Amino acid sequence: MKAKKTITYRAATGSEPMVLQEVATMPGIGPIISVRSAKTHLSALLELVAGGTEVTITSDGKPKARLVNVADVKPRKLFSGMGEYLKSMPLQTAGPFADELVRADRDGRGW
Repeated sequence: MKAKKTITYRAATGSEPMVLQEVATMPGIGPIISVRSAKTHLSALLELVAGGTEVTITSDGKPKARLVNVADVKPRKLFSGMGEYLKSMPLQTAGPFADELVRADRDGRGW
């Protein structure tokens, strides 16, 4: 069962500690918070996540989203396209071309 606890942490700017009471902890998932509480305490959640804690947001008791620190996420590999690969392919000179095949297919179906 969920064990509710109060999380007190120091904000990154060195101000007074913030208290977030609506956070529950689930084994294997970590800190969880409902959507309504997350909307109410968004700035506190952002400070908590910036400190390295991963928070799960729930709706109707089911996990819906995960807040993680941006620095912890690996950057995705960018798609550079297939331009160089397509340039290396030989041009089609024999057989029917694509437009001829499509036209023959449409004529065969009576379109």
